[in-house]
Amino acid sequence: MPNQNKPKPYEPAEPSLLAAEAPSALFPIASEATPASTLSEVRDEIGDCRRCKLCSTRKNIVFGTGNPHAALMFVGEAPGADEDAQGQPFVGRAGQLLTKMIEAMGLSRETVYIANIIKCRPPENRNPQPDEIAACSPFLLKQIEAIRPKVICALGTFSAQTLLETQQKISALRGKFHDYHGVKLLPTFHPAYLLRNPNEKKTVWEDLKKIMEELKKG
Repeated sequence: MPNQNKPKPYEPAEPSLLAAEAPSALFPIASEATPASTLSEVRDEIGDCRRCKLCSTRKNIVFGTGNPHAALMFVGEAPGADEDAQGQPFVGRAGQLLTKMIEAMGLSRETVYIANIIKCRPPENRNPQPDEIAACSPFLLKQIEAIRPKVICALGTFSAQTLLETQQKISALRGKFHDYHGVKLLPTFHPAYLLRNPNEKKTVWEDLKKIMEELKKG
C-alpha cells in the first residue's frame, strides 16, 4: 500500500476511501469461472480485420489490455496516434492521466480492463462513423461477455452515447449508474477533457468514488 502521506498524482478531491484496506479485498475478481483464453478467442475472431474502411489507414488493431477477469472495465472512444503506433489503449497523455485516476482508486492498470468502442484509429482522430461502430461493436460486447465486469466506466461523450444508445450529453449522463446488458455502467468525463479542464477532476473523482463503493459491495 503506498505511503498515505504522499500526495496522489491524480490529486483527487479527498483521500482515497481505500486507505485502510487492501484493494484485493475490496475489488474481488468478477468471475473466476471465465477462462482467460476467452478474450484470446475474441481477438482471434477479429484477426487482421478488414470489416470497415479503417483497416486501410491503421497501423495496429488496438484490442484491449488488463485483467481478463476484471471487476471494473473502462471503455473509451477510439485509439489515437500513440495507441495506433503501440497497439495498446490509452498510452498517450490522456492514458497517463487515466493511469493516475486508476491508481487513485487503489488499483492498477493490471487489475482493470481497458478497451475502446472501436479498435482502429479514425483518420485525424475524427469521431467513429456508424458503419465503423456497426463493424466493431459486436467485438466489444463479446469482450464484456468474456470479462463479465461488475462495473463499466464509459469515458467521455462518445463512449457513453454509443453504449447507452442515446444522444444525451455527458453532463446529463455522468455520475449515475445505467444498465448495459445487465452490467452497471457509469459515464464520466474523458481524461482528455480533464487535460483541458483540470478543474473537473473533482467531478470525476466523485464519479470514481461511486464506482469504488459499488465494487465494495462484492
